[in-house]
Amino acid sequence: MNAVGIDVSKGKSTVSVLRPFREVVATPFDVAHTGSDLKVLADFIKKLQGETRVVMEATGNYYEPIARYLHEQNIFVSVVNPVLISDFGENTLRKPKTDKKDSLKIASYALNYWTDLKEYVPQEDLRKSLKLLNRQYQQASKIKTMIHNNLVSLLDLTFPGINKQFSSTSRESDGHEKWVDFVLAFPHCNMISKLTIKAFSRKYKKWCNNNSYYFSETTCENIYDFSKECVSSISSEESNGFAVIQAARMLNSAIENCHAIQLEMNRLAARLPEYNTVMSMYGVGKVVGPQLIAEIGDPRRFHNRKAITAYFGYDSENYDSGQKVSVSNSMTKKGASALRRTLFIIMQILLKKKPTDNPVYDFMIKKQSEGKHYYSYMNAAANKFLRIYYARVKEALTAAEATT
Repeated sequence: MNAVGIDVSKGKSTVSVLRPFREVVATPFDVAHTGSDLKVLADFIKKLQGETRVVMEATGNYYEPIARYLHEQNIFVSVVNPVLISDFGENTLRKPKTDKKDSLKIASYALNYWTDLKEYVPQEDLRKSLKLLNRQYQQASKIKTMIHNNLVSLLDLTFPGINKQFSSTSRESDGHEKWVDFVLAFPHCNMISKLTIKAFSRKYKKWCNNNSYYFSETTCENIYDFSKECVSSISSEESNGFAVIQAARMLNSAIENCHAIQLEMNRLAARLPEYNTVMSMYGVGKVVGPQLIAEIGDPRRFHNRKAITAYFGYDSENYDSGQKVSVSNSMTKKGASALRRTLFIIMQILLKKKPTDNPVYDFMIKKQSEGKHYYSYMNAAANKFLRIYYARVKEALTAAEATT
């Protein structure tokens, strides 16, 4: 019975081996994340007498290469949540924090919870790529929002409120928004207000044709009237217009980047057997659907529906002590925050669209009528949605397995 504890860091790991009664088989030593060093480590583990189990923490992306390599060498590997290792006590008041001490602590944890260790199984490459793209999309969205706010701030000086004069959806081909392309051509209100309505109408119609946008005479007149009443804070000098144009170009670039990632995520998600099932759920579209699939992954890795809600932080912890008995408990929020954001977006869609005969929306309205706080009934509805998702997708995956 050999417990191999691996403390993973960037580029290297610290390894130690313990047996029952804290018998030290191997004092902590470092292993670089290179092919030759990992081969030496795998050969060393295979030569240990008796059953051997390797345990490491889920430290971002750092643990993946070594965990996958050892798994491919037919070595039992278990990847544990760092919170469990941190909470694991070793009968001491001192809290030393070194790589060597951490590897010994992980090995001790492996001995204590030997029978409860779950074997690590690498994610399918398709699901892993989808999740990686979703994380990139989250970062790209943050950048897009920042640039969007910057452009609106500049327009408050040159053309305040023009972004609210357009209601058309983004263009499917590249994700461009009409108002962003419009301020590229007309960055200052004076560029319109100094024209006659006929001159602006000709320019606007030509601009719509060149940029593949629908021309509406009513919209044209509304924009012209708005420009005549608009008051700018700075003059229409070339340098001021240049700043707006550059900001608009940056925003278009960010929009195109997000749009490209969305298309690729949708293409990858469509290859998974649960895609049609997920997309048929109300509130899930081509943007949110792949994000949902990416963050949840294969739901079969959760042994029941309570496990999936607990894993993503939608459960509550009881807190009773002495005569104090907790009545209302908040969510643990331990898990993937990206999934919670995605589910919250779906709940906002349900709240806005008000679908009839939808169990999640009906449950949300029920909690709302009970006087629950906004976040309380939104989270409760998200919990219910997640349980329905788990049941439907698991059924779809089982059916897909049966047909292959």
